[in-house]
Parts: sequence; structure tokens; C-alpha cells
Amino acid sequence: MIKYPTGQSPKTNKGAKVPRSLSSANRGMNLEEDINISNQYYIDKGIALINKRPTPINVVKVDYSRGAKIQNAYFEKQSTTDYNGVYRGKYLDFEAKSTKLRTSFPFSNITSHQIVHLKRVIKHGGIAFFIIRFEAFEETYLLDASFIIAAFEKGGRKSITYDSVKTDGRLINKGFIPRLFYLDIVDLLYF
Repeated sequence: MIKYPTGQSPKTNKGAKVPRSLSSANRGMNLEEDINISNQYYIDKGIALINKRPTPINVVKVDYSRGAKIQNAYFEKQSTTDYNGVYRGKYLDFEAKSTKLRTSFPFSNITSHQIVHLKRVIKHGGIAFFIIRFEAFEETYLLDASFIIAAFEKGGRKSITYDSVKTDGRLINKGFIPRLFYLDIVDLLYF
């Protein structure tokens, strides 16, 4: 039995709903949060400088009576990819996606302007890739952007199979800090 500072066990309500963040359905943190925690570790240790790219918005109306709460806003332009930065003197740019599907990753999760952006990054000598999580298996893979771009532009299929991701991608090891050792895969593929 756990002894709490007050000397009493916490009161439990057997019929109470478990908050989503504590339920078994959400025991693995979401992909973006895992990457953000990993990136902060890489920044703190001086390993890399990689940040989440903010989506540009134009604020139209603000309610200052509640501490500057945005009431109305719109996206200024389409965002490109989720993350960018510098690692070992090279520019990195990548998109992070997750799917609940067990058999494939749908291309509907990727926009054509993201493909155009990643092609430009590659053209200029940058490192471009996707991090894709299959939530059903709690597996996260890194795939070179060229592979996804080719499959996306080929037409026909509207997805990439799970088996193809397993074969052509690299499984990212998980840990406590960093959560995702994705730079290990970057080292393996690009350096």
C-alpha cells in the first residue's frame, strides 16, 4: 500500500470517468508531444536545433475581457511541414503523421503543397523525411521523403501499406528522454 503525505489513501470513485490522459486508450503520448520532448532534449544537450514550425494565423478579433482570448482568426497561408532545424551542419525538414489504421498510411494525410516543399528542400541539399506512427502497434518509423514523394506522385494507390513502411522505413527506438531517438536514424541514413 502506498503511504501518501497525509497518511491516507486517495479517495476513489469507482463509477467515475477516468480522464482521457490517464485512460489506457491514451497511455502512449501523442506523436507531436513525443517529438517536442525529444527536440527539447536535443536542444538542451547541444546536439541539434530543431523546432516545431508554427502555423501562421491572422487574428481578426480578440476578447480582452478574458485575458486576450482569440475570438476569430484565419490561416494566413498553407503551412509547409511540422518541423525544421539544423543537425550536424545540415538543414532538416520533416512532417510528422500518425494513423490509427493497421494496414496502411493514407495519403489523404499529406497535402500536395507539403510534397512540393519537401522536394524543394531535397533540391537544395537539405534532409527531408517523414515520421509516421502506427498507433495500433505503437510503432514509429522514419521514412525518407523521396520514398513518400515517389509513392504519392505515382498515383493509383491512395495509401502506403504498413508492410511497405516496415520494409522501406526505419523503426525509431523509444525511450524516456529523448522519447524518440529519431536522430539515430538520421545518422544512419544521411551521415
